[in-house]
Amino acid sequence: MTTGQDTESAGGPGAQPGGVSRWTDLGGPVHYLDFGGPANGPVIVCVHGLGGSAVNWIAVAPLLTGTCRVLAPDLAGHGLTQSAGRGTDVVANRVLLHQFIESVPTGPVILMGNSMGGMISLLEADAAAGTVAGLILIDPALPFVPARPDPSVAMMFALSLIPGLGRAMLARRRRASPEQFVASILRLCCVDPSRITADVIARHIEVANQRVTFTGVDKDFSAAIRSVISTVGYPGGRAYRRLTRSVRCPVLLVHGTGDRLVPIAAARAAARANPAWSLAEFPGVGHVPQLEVPAQTAQVIAEWLNSAGRGAAQAATGGPPGERGRRSLQGPRARAGRCGERPGSVGITPVPQAPPHTASCQ
Repeated sequence: MTTGQDTESAGGPGAQPGGVSRWTDLGGPVHYLDFGGPANGPVIVCVHGLGGSAVNWIAVAPLLTGTCRVLAPDLAGHGLTQSAGRGTDVVANRVLLHQFIESVPTGPVILMGNSMGGMISLLEADAAAGTVAGLILIDPALPFVPARPDPSVAMMFALSLIPGLGRAMLARRRRASPEQFVASILRLCCVDPSRITADVIARHIEVANQRVTFTGVDKDFSAAIRSVISTVGYPGGRAYRRLTRSVRCPVLLVHGTGDRLVPIAAARAAARANPAWSLAEFPGVGHVPQLEVPAQTAQVIAEWLNSAGRGAAQAATGGPPGERGRRSLQGPRARAGRCGERPGSVGITPVPQAPPHTASCQ
């Protein structure tokens, strides 16, 4: 792997379970967390969601580094990566993600994206298939499905599209303390925020504290949220739906049944439209399973990497170029897998064939 100018956090190598803080230059400074892992293991690049950051992965990443190399960038306008004149919409951040893949891991990777990060990961798999060996989509932003939206979520997205009201909503966010802000986001994204450990919450508050001093935060967020809505909504959603059906790499779709932002109906519809995808549903879990139930999330990922995602794991394996793709994962349930094969392992469920009947708006 190669990087630009890197700076370790004060914890140094000892902070690796929580991620070592590094920087690289991609048309401006880009921050990322390096969670470590075997140098010759499959490389997973984690892509956070709207308003999120690399710390969204600190609960699950250490559970994967026994066999995988895990990296998590802050997208432009998110986390510690200030926009610095760069776009913060999904298309611009797809380009930034591509540059990150080419300059840091420098080879095919497995992209693990949550929410908007899942959308950006799908866009990257479509635009640059050679860089993406496989996809792990955790409650990704998906095309709208006809259903009843969660009232508070629908109101939030509607307000964001009305300039004056959108500014008022963002001003209210600014008035909240970092602790209040993080708590409000976790209430929105989790069925049970108390499942998240105090140290993980503290890391999110730390990032929120640092962002208080940043300029242009509201403008960056507005551009990002508008681009998400235009991509999944009408008429843009038709093109995005076609794009999701064109992805050819192995895909694991993980979704909480209690997600208020992207309802389980949307995930089931996407899985029915893409029968090669593996679907894992987490009952009673919200929009961020990697934070709410990290052990369960890591288990399902490990099972997939040793079954339907085995080919992706081999293609994303690091080490010298001549050895890339040769290493296989070891484990009691390891077996040969094919693109699109559904593993019958714990937590991975068949796609329901009944039409969706529950809520639905991102």
